[in-house]
Amino acid sequence: MSNQNNTFERVLVGVDDSPDAQLAFRYAMHRCIKDGSTLIITSILEDSDMNVYQALTKDYVHGERKELEEHMQEYRKVALDAGVKNVELMVAEGDPGETIVKDVIPSCDADLLVIGSLSKKGIRKYFGSQAAYMAKYSPISVMIIR
Repeated sequence: MSNQNNTFERVLVGVDDSPDAQLAFRYAMHRCIKDGSTLIITSILEDSDMNVYQALTKDYVHGERKELEEHMQEYRKVALDAGVKNVELMVAEGDPGETIVKDVIPSCDADLLVIGSLSKKGIRKYFGSQAAYMAKYSPISVMIIR
């Protein structure tokens, strides 16, 4: 049990613009300041947000992604100004729960995932909320902030 003192080296937080995600972001940020951990901020560009026409238009996807990346820089600045030593950003595309579990976590080598309990997209009818899906399938510890 190397992790009995409960510090995590690399904390991944998923953000969208929901109040829940803001709470998760603040929690992750303060935890990283306290523990001297790296904060990895991720946001997922959802396929379901695009209609067929937009999905066929590379410019649209590129524009959306650019906007999201700029928005992520604001989160990064907030975290650095608050005293987080290292902040990494990761933008991915797809279904948020699945993308975070299958792509983001393995590629950023996080050891704790912090998420809000509600996604702004509401409840997915197939597997409850995104949070429930991530908690169930995540290969690392998950903290759900309420």
